[in-house]
Amino acid sequence: MKKIYALLILALGCMSYSYAQGTVSGDVFSDLEKTPVPGVSVYIKGEPKGAVTTDFDGNFKIKVQQNEGILVFSYVGFKTKEVSYSGTQKLTVSLTEEVSTLNEVVVVGYGSQKRSDVTGAISSVKSEEFNKGVVANAGQLIQGKVAGVNVTAASGEPGASQDIIIRGVGSLRSGTTPLYVVDGFALDNSNNGVASNPLNFINPQDIESIDVLKDASAAAIYGARGGNGVIVITTKKGSKGQTKINLSMTTGFSTLANKVDVFSADEFRKQVAAVNGSLKDGGANTDWQDELTRTGVSQNVNLSMSGGTDKSTYAASVGIDNQEGIYRKSDLKRYSGRLNLNQKALNDKFNVAFNMTATKLENLRPDTRTIVGNMLTMNPTDAISIDGQPNVNLSNDVLNPLISERIYSDETNNNRILANIAPSYEFIKGLTYKFNLGVDYSMTERDIQVLPYTSATNTTISTLNTIMTTNNNILYENTLTYNFNVKAHVFTVLAGHSYQKVQVNEKNYNFKGFPNNGVEPKNQIEAATELTTKSSSATENELQSFFGRVNYGYENKYLLTATMRADGSTKFGSNNKYGYFPSVALGWNITKEDFLKDSEIVNNLKLRASWGQTGVQEVPSKQTKTSYTESNSGYDTYPLDASTTSVSDYPYGSIYTRLANPNLQWEVSTQTNIGLDFSLFNNRLSGTVDYFNKISDNIILEVAPVDPIQPAPKYWTNIPNMKIKNNGIEVALDYSSDKSKDFSYSIGGNISFTENKVENSPYKILTTGAAQGSGQTGATINGVLNGHPLGSFYMLDFTGIGTDGLNQFADTNPDGTIKDDDRIVAGSALPDYIYAFYLNFKYKSFDLGLNFNGTGGNKIYNHVAMTSFNRGQLANSFNTTDRASQYLNEATTNSNTVSTRYLEDGSFLRLNNATLGYNLSPKLIGLDNVLDNIRFSVTGQNLFLITKYSGYDPEINTGTSVGEIQSFGIDYFSYPKSRTISFGLNAAF
Repeated sequence: MKKIYALLILALGCMSYSYAQGTVSGDVFSDLEKTPVPGVSVYIKGEPKGAVTTDFDGNFKIKVQQNEGILVFSYVGFKTKEVSYSGTQKLTVSLTEEVSTLNEVVVVGYGSQKRSDVTGAISSVKSEEFNKGVVANAGQLIQGKVAGVNVTAASGEPGASQDIIIRGVGSLRSGTTPLYVVDGFALDNSNNGVASNPLNFINPQDIESIDVLKDASAAAIYGARGGNGVIVITTKKGSKGQTKINLSMTTGFSTLANKVDVFSADEFRKQVAAVNGSLKDGGANTDWQDELTRTGVSQNVNLSMSGGTDKSTYAASVGIDNQEGIYRKSDLKRYSGRLNLNQKALNDKFNVAFNMTATKLENLRPDTRTIVGNMLTMNPTDAISIDGQPNVNLSNDVLNPLISERIYSDETNNNRILANIAPSYEFIKGLTYKFNLGVDYSMTERDIQVLPYTSATNTTISTLNTIMTTNNNILYENTLTYNFNVKAHVFTVLAGHSYQKVQVNEKNYNFKGFPNNGVEPKNQIEAATELTTKSSSATENELQSFFGRVNYGYENKYLLTATMRADGSTKFGSNNKYGYFPSVALGWNITKEDFLKDSEIVNNLKLRASWGQTGVQEVPSKQTKTSYTESNSGYDTYPLDASTTSVSDYPYGSIYTRLANPNLQWEVSTQTNIGLDFSLFNNRLSGTVDYFNKISDNIILEVAPVDPIQPAPKYWTNIPNMKIKNNGIEVALDYSSDKSKDFSYSIGGNISFTENKVENSPYKILTTGAAQGSGQTGATINGVLNGHPLGSFYMLDFTGIGTDGLNQFADTNPDGTIKDDDRIVAGSALPDYIYAFYLNFKYKSFDLGLNFNGTGGNKIYNHVAMTSFNRGQLANSFNTTDRASQYLNEATTNSNTVSTRYLEDGSFLRLNNATLGYNLSPKLIGLDNVLDNIRFSVTGQNLFLITKYSGYDPEINTGTSVGEIQSFGIDYFSYPKSRTISFGLNAAF
């Protein structure tokens, strides 16, 4: 009997074992199109490591350990689905497409919303949509990705500063930069001592999404700092589930993208003779553009980890980024670390979020202006070196650029920590209090030095300029949010208080006369023969704010957002400490109406309208307060002692350096927006159309006092009635094919037309760009004129060369003479339109993405050509382009006057980014138990450019200003753009 029981138990065990080793199979189809979906991940719930994927026909087979259980079906673009199985049954599973544009979460000020509930003009770019390749900062990630946002790099230098202009330029000051908010912390745009882009401290690979708040309704919650728009950066967070480890490595190679067509050595010899010049023939054939540039090698390694439980999540990363520019001694190195934590407690009512980024930045910068000038004007018959040593006998006694490179350096070291902790507690259902405490601390040391050098023809005195800057930004915020429903009425009410304090300290020393002993000047300050200048400064600004917002929705059809913020700033006068910034927006989800809700063509249709006001407070500190200094020159002093015979012995007197203006207040930007969002044909085609009208008034400017007896040369004030208007249209369209096919594609793009105009300016012209260099300094190139865009070029109209060999200009008065009154408005540096488009293709495991961008209607003033490419230069054995020989009768003594002769079309089309990728299944190489995915990619940046501009690149913005007014569209010997090819490997564990 016992043997029978034993046999029965063994048989049952075998049966159970056979069930344990069973197989579940089936087919997966799309819900709408009833077509197979390949590539779907299928796994037993709780065991994602054992996942299998559906084949081309949507079939799958998976081994199961239990007779019953739950399978999880997951695929990008479809809603994740869980299906129960029993035994070895065959399953038929249908997946529903995810309407991502409606369900995606958009980060707004002090919260987030579903895209379907948004009433303002907000554009979002997710990490998978970012520009790829060698990228130093957040601005490069979204160039060409958002309608109405013009991202222009100041130069091609690694990590160069950028102008990010949202919906046109609305301020005269150099403060056109938007407000950046990183994980809820508002950055300050004040000086932190780093000459390159201040956003370089954020590792681009740590960023999950970037949301651009374009209209006043979206940005008004940031009040006095939202006038130039707001860019919200969200870093990657952890999520519950399996631990994820990601390793990425990239190596890039950068070369000079485009050359300026200067004369070769043979052409140069002929051209100098043709103008009867003095040829200094060194007997060589040197391409200085090749000799003074290099192939820059960039390397990036990034390791990240994330994971968590229902109560606690984490995300951490470390990164090393080393970018070499196309010039020697042009490098950007970044060492970064990030830690994001989230912890829940007390039945999930208490939540603590912690975010920290720590960065060490090392930036080595070349003497760009000198190098560009040398590349374009050095005599091509001179040899750069002789017997392996720099040639010291160059034409015109020019210092060999190899020596200039060796003795010059500009090195910056920056350490920065950005951290905030935000505990929150839900008192009752829907009512949550949140406290946000953050700090942004930056410490920078910058040394600009020239080593001593002496030769038979050149002597360089050693100098050192050392600058130490600390920037401390502290933020305290309290917010109370209440979410509640009253039947079909849904409310979200926000009330908050914010206090932010920024302290900037700077010490600046200039030394000269260091010995030539092999020790760098920065390491032997005590050896300097002279401390030429020294200065220090300290500023402290505070901003206290009270704000509130109400979001209301009825049946998800009718939406209302109302916002109010009051900002009090120490930057402004005692009579105007607080400014008030209201906004209101309406939304109508038309597809929720009965006449459209069952439409098979229109999947989403939403109408938006908004009005609101924001501000700009980007003025220097302390401008509302009187400032004095001491002087014993001119009428500032007189003798108190009758025996004094020399003015130098007179006592010092106190004089004004700045007048007080207690009435100074914010610039105000008032914006109206009407927009339409739509999705058609099962969400294959989606897009947005927006019309905006933005008027900036209360314009802040530094002007001379009206009083003829001027106690101070200038003071800051608001210009009455002066307005800067921007209005335009933005369009964005995207189309995606069926993603379930082996081959799929998506195409799309955006274009924005903006009209910019200045009205009621009391000045004939405010210069925004002026000429530089011997005999040119101060001559107006562009400026602010009534009835014209900002950055309008105002100059003489060049008509040719006269019989005397000199310039001829149009007499536009006409009065028979050529004077300043004959100048004309000859176009603007601001584009009439900006555009971008992309093409994405996917075939099985391969993918290809192409991104293009461009501008139209803008002009560029070629200052390089005006300074260097003239007949006089060529006659003196300096190289030029064929501009110098364009007019055969031009005199070598003809002046290079500011005129339309050097004004060029700045329109362009660029293949900005192209990436070819391949996703290798770890199963193919037997590593499926170790790796989740392996991706190889090759990316090209700035692969081709179509433009009529004759300089290095039409995308120039040197970041200069005249009288605190920003310059646009002038090529001041800008660092050229590079062409980069990079190779990437990404492994997910």
